[in-house]
Amino acid sequence: MPIYNKLVHDKIPAVLEGKQLTYNTKILEDHTYKQELINKLAEECQEYQAANNNEEAAEELADILEVVIALGKTHGYTEAQLLSVRKQKRNNRGGFENKVYLIDVKDN
Repeated sequence: MPIYNKLVHDKIPAVLEGKQLTYNTKILEDHTYKQELINKLAEECQEYQAANNNEEAAEELADILEVVIALGKTHGYTEAQLLSVRKQKRNNRGGFENKVYLIDVKDN
């Protein structure tokens, strides 16, 4: 029996039941949940880096977004509020479309 010990999507138990598999889960306390979301973010980023094509990359990026939104909620931000903060930062600093790579800055 494989042991996972990791945070999974909410509907995974239903998927396992549909496959008539026996499993064990628990509901995490808030402080543990936040740490597991951080772990999940690292896992999803690694999976994104290992993606073999655009479709796999899109799937992993969607998972990353889901984790980021959940992490935002642990800090008291709704998805809309988090996107508003993103928009404000984008307006102030820009995005990453221009591919600017900073080499160094000289002290004056």
